[in-house]
Amino acid sequence: MILSSILVDNILTAPVIAFVVALLATLLRFDVRIPESLYSILSTYLLLAIGIKGGKALAVSSPSELWKPLIAAIAIGVITPIIAYFLFQKIAGLNVTNSAALAAHYGSVSAVTFTVLLSTLDSHQIAYEGFVSGLLAILEIVGIVVALFLAQRFSGGTDWKAGLSEVVRGKSIALLVTGLLIGGIVGPDRLAPTDTLFVGLFSGALTLFLVELGAVAAQRLRDFKDAGARVIVLGIVLPLVNGSLGAVLGSFAGLSTGGVAVMATLAASASYIAAPAAIRIALPDASPGIYVTASLGITFPFNLIIGIPVYIEIAKYLT
Repeated sequence: MILSSILVDNILTAPVIAFVVALLATLLRFDVRIPESLYSILSTYLLLAIGIKGGKALAVSSPSELWKPLIAAIAIGVITPIIAYFLFQKIAGLNVTNSAALAAHYGSVSAVTFTVLLSTLDSHQIAYEGFVSGLLAILEIVGIVVALFLAQRFSGGTDWKAGLSEVVRGKSIALLVTGLLIGGIVGPDRLAPTDTLFVGLFSGALTLFLVELGAVAAQRLRDFKDAGARVIVLGIVLPLVNGSLGAVLGSFAGLSTGGVAVMATLAASASYIAAPAAIRIALPDASPGIYVTASLGITFPFNLIIGIPVYIEIAKYLT
């Protein structure tokens, strides 16, 4: 009953409804996509705002608060791509290249899923550690590095240095780190005048951003035939497995209920921005019809509508 209530509350929020309506409208051949220039502005704003929020929390956090969550995040970044690699290879029957590509996506994280979770936690007044934005930046890199190592280890011929460089110098990491530095150096008190922009407008910008992602996800749904039934099933099962692992490690790290929910969601999410950019360079033979469809067409909608409430309930149980 509690879970069903959270599911309803999560679905009946502006960002999630925007995503669902845009997805359905696109499937019905309506054009609801936002201009490319606005999409770029919104993504820049959201990543920078997340980074600034995390930086403000880091400014008032002590090292004793950070080391356990940091170790837990690195452990998640190492373990989740390994799980994904072997499941996609053994169960879905994919080759080394496509398994490693999917491992990179499921080992890395989705900043948008993370953003929706924070919005959900705020709306339910569930507190969480502000430094979790820093964990997001770490996990976005570690999972891809491990996946590229797996590809190099089992097949060779991987341009892992170029792929890693693409991730580290990519826009998402750069904006997150920029925001973290701004928030950490300036501090919460001196940043208060900017709260109207970076806090007050956040939910509205996220809603508009998810209109675009709903349209893009609908287009990926048409590629199901390339992914295959077993990949589709793993695109739902794997987030639950990884999310449970993330929740357990977050609990061991001593995080609050909201912090455990964040760790679970980060572990359960799949990248569709940083990982595709790296995979296109490092593993050019991997099929986008498989890895983009799985991460954006299957796992992202699942987490957005069903996964987040489940991870919050797991976090409540563990704490």
